[in-house]
Order: sequence, then structure tokens, then C-alpha cells
Amino acid sequence: MAPEDRVETVSDALDALDALSVSVEDADAQTDAEQALFGEPGMPPPKEGWQRSRVIALFADEALAKEAASVLALQDFFEGCAVLGVAPVPEQDWVRLTQSQFAPVEITPEFWIVPTWHEPPEQAKQVIRLDPGLAFGTGTHPTTRMCLRWIARQGAFADQRVLDYGCGSGILAIGAAKFGAPDIDAVDIDEAAVSSTRLNAEANGVRLNAGLPEAAKGGYDTVLANILATPLKVLAPLLRSHVAPGGSLVLAGILERQADELKQAYAPYAALEVSDSEDGWILMTARC
Repeated sequence: MAPEDRVETVSDALDALDALSVSVEDADAQTDAEQALFGEPGMPPPKEGWQRSRVIALFADEALAKEAASVLALQDFFEGCAVLGVAPVPEQDWVRLTQSQFAPVEITPEFWIVPTWHEPPEQAKQVIRLDPGLAFGTGTHPTTRMCLRWIARQGAFADQRVLDYGCGSGILAIGAAKFGAPDIDAVDIDEAAVSSTRLNAEANGVRLNAGLPEAAKGGYDTVLANILATPLKVLAPLLRSHVAPGGSLVLAGILERQADELKQAYAPYAALEVSDSEDGWILMTARC
């Protein structure tokens, strides 16, 4: 247990003591004293912890955990904190437990994202096979679902050249390929994302070109970018330059309250409009 001003110090100390993981919870959760504490993607947390935080560390074995508890108790910064206990983690089938948290995701009644350990729903006519990985984009986040819904609503992408900028897992590029796009570039600044995109494309039997951002060249009929509002504003001239005349610009990773910011940032290049919304997030598009 730690007060708010000690949470970061205690967490760092546990990390230095070889904790495999460290998490922080509201010690007053499910009581009248519970506090709501929300952050936003890409922004620093509003506070390091709650007034009373439970700092939970996972160690490789019980001996290491007990040693860490003893070392912490001797530190000056631990004053006002308390060790609530050391307990073994019960044996579980962690693979099965993890898999149970990822069910098929409906994009439209006929378009689904399905992990490999699930059978596609009977009504699914179009399926992307995707398992959780290091790169962003499993179809569970509203921004990903909205982008995929937009792709599905366009229908056929035959003869279209498509750019997925900030591709993550490659899910949007794969979605475009599933709907017939023959020429797709998927780019990301993260090498792990590029590798993930290539593997996921292969697993789904689609062809695309995955690489770093410099691989994006020329104009595209559709440019998709599911990132966050701040980088989207910075990238405005670059993304617009990749949209061919008459093409579509599709942006996600934007909160509802950020709509005007994005419209203003893109005003010199394109007239953005809100095309979809879900759980406080919006999809913005423009015909260029």
C-alpha cells in the first residue's frame, strides 16, 4: 500500500528489484472512497496514483518476492507505506486464459475479425484472421473498428491504390486487400509493426508492401491513418500529399473533442468531416 506521492518511487524500486511486472490499483475500489482516474492515449497520466494505491508486483518465485518486501521495508521512502502480503500466484493455463479474452469482433454483420483459435461466425462472409501481438490493431479498439467499417461500406476497392500510414498490425491494409485493393503500401516507423504486418498479411493470404514510411511514394486513391490527433496534425501536409485527385483521406485516433483541432489543421489541405463515432472516438474523412 502506498500514498499517492510514493507510488512512482515504490514502483521504480520494485522494478529495480527484478519484478517481472508492476501494476497500480485504487486501494479504495468498490467502496464509497473510490476515485475515478482516467488518462488519454498519448498523454501523461493526470496523477501517478490514487490517494491510497495498491502496488502489485509479480516475481519469478516467492523467495525473491519476500526478499524485495524486506528490502523495501528498510528504505526511508517506504515510510507511510505497508507490505500487505506475499502470496503465490495459482497455476493456470495462461494461454487459454489469454485467448478467452479475445473473442471474434463484429465490424459489420458480414465482416468479422476472428482469432485463429475461434471458428468464424456463420454469417461472416469476409474474415480477417488476427491474433493479439506487439503491434496495435486487433479490431477491439473503436478507432480500428470505425476504419474497417468505412472500408466495408465502400464496397469494392478494385483498381485502387491504398496507403495504410502507421499500419501497426496491418489490419487496415489487410481489410482493404480483402475488399479487392490490388496495390497496397503499409508503412510504420516501428520495425516490429512492419514485421507484424508482413506476417499477418501472409496468414490472411493477401498481398501488400510493408515497410518504413519512406516506402510510401506517389498518390493513392485511399490514405488511411489510425494514429493519434497530435501526430495526425503534424502529418497533415504529408498525408494530404499522398492523396491522389479525387481520392479519400481517412483519419482515426481522434477524440470527439478534438474534431475542431483536426479540421483547422487540415483546412489548408482538405475539408475534414466526422463520418463515424464510437465510445467517444470519431472517424474523420475528406474527399480530395
